[in-house]
Formats: sequence, C-alpha cells, structure tokens
Amino acid sequence: MYSRILLPTDGSDGAAEAAETGLELATRFDASVHALSVIDARFVASDYDLVVEAAERDAERALDAVDELGNEYGVPVEKHLRRGVPAEEIVDAIGAYDVDLVVMGTHGRTGIDRLVHLGSVTERVVRAAPVHVTTVPLHG
Repeated sequence: MYSRILLPTDGSDGAAEAAETGLELATRFDASVHALSVIDARFVASDYDLVVEAAERDAERALDAVDELGNEYGVPVEKHLRRGVPAEEIVDAIGAYDVDLVVMGTHGRTGIDRLVHLGSVTERVVRAAPVHVTTVPLHG
C-alpha cells in the first residue's frame, strides 16, 4: 500500500512517537523510510551563526535518533537535512523523495512559531500535502 514513508523530525517527543508509528508501518508494508529535519531559515541570521551551528547539531541528533530507531525495527533510514520554512520543505520533500505517506506528530517543539501565531507545521502539511498524512498525537 505504501512504499516510501517520510518521517519529519524536530527531535521532540511528538516526533519520536510519530517515528515509531512510521517505522511500524514501514515494516508492515516493507516500505523505505526517509527522515527529514528542517532548520527554520526564518530565524537564522547567516550560514556561520552560532545559532545555525546549534540548530544543525540538534537536527543531526534528531535524524540520528530516527536512524537508531530504524535499526531497532530493522528498517534502513535515509536521512535528509534541509533549510527553509519547515512545512514548505516537508511538502517539497514529498515530491523530491517520491514518498507516498507522511507520518508526523501533532505536537513538535514550541517556541517562536507559536508566539507569533504562524500555525502548526503539521496543520500546514496536512493542508498542502498531495499524499496521505498520518498524524500521531503525543501520549506522554
């Protein structure tokens, strides 16, 4: 039914729960998995900013966590790191990686996105995605 699954991650508990669900689906459907972390370019000053370096480290850690979980499930994970507006980059990745399912948490990291009422990344992806999006609520 699904052959390529996209797992967006920001390293949050919600993303981790979604990754588990996505990897369970990948084992069930013998699907390949693409993990994606996006550094939000709207809030970084330059390519060499200390904030960017910290964001890159956080993104790499988030991707590594999905990869480690993939190893537990016996599912290889292809890791991708992008810069841009998270929802836009996730939707763009759907076509770029030819995925047919996105699995993502309903609750990611909070912060400036919430403060300025830009809306939920998940909500924006659900509205714009040309494929099914499975949302996973945070239970912890």
